[in-house]
Parts: sequence; structure tokens; C-alpha cells
Amino acid sequence: MDTNEPNIFDPDCPSRVIFQRIGDKWTGLIVQVLADGPVRFSDLRSRVRAVTPKVLTQTLRALERDGLVSRTVHPQVPPRVDYELTDTGRSLLEPLAQLRNWAENHVPTILQARDSYDDARDAEVLAQQ
Repeated sequence: MDTNEPNIFDPDCPSRVIFQRIGDKWTGLIVQVLADGPVRFSDLRSRVRAVTPKVLTQTLRALERDGLVSRTVHPQVPPRVDYELTDTGRSLLEPLAQLRNWAENHVPTILQARDSYDDARDAEVLAQQ
């Protein structure tokens, strides 16, 4: 095997950093909000929900640095800033849609599994007392 080939299991491979970026708490949501075109920061924040301005700014900067998002500043008062997916960012839409569908379709099964696990753990604790 060529040692220069990307390998996500190699801790020194840049693909691992990219994989972590895509899988972080906010990236998937931000990318999906931007799917329909440019969005202003405040609109993006209200649609993503529960993200602080600081974290949203940090995530957007990282996505811009990685070439997934572009930032356009419009010269007006007050300045208007739009965020938009690049072609590379758009290429994430299909896999994220599949992951979203999987997550939404498996909610009942996963919640049931959690309840069963928690009930079993609670029973173990009670049995040890």
C-alpha cells in the first residue's frame, strides 16, 4: 500500500482532520442550511438554533479555510455578510442528506435501545445494593 495515500485511520493524515470537521457538532447543520443559497449570519444562526455567535463564527471560519464555504461582504452600511457553499461544500449535501435521513428514520429504534440499556443498568445498580 502506498503510504502517501489518504488513510483516515492514520492520525497524521489530513483526511482525519477533514473527517472530524464534517462530523463536528455544527458543520452538518450549517451545510444543510446553506444548501438553498447564500444566508446572512443572523439568519444562519436562527436556523441552526442553539449555537452561540462565537462558535458559529469559529465554525464558519474553519469551513471557509477548508474551502467548503465562501464569505461575501457587501459594501453597505451596516455591512452585510453572506455565507454560501462552494462546489466542494455542495458535494457534502448528498452524503449529509443520507445521514440525516438515517438519523431521522432510526430515532424510535435508538431511543428504545437507550431506554433498554438504561433500564438494564438501573437494574444492575439496584441488584448490587
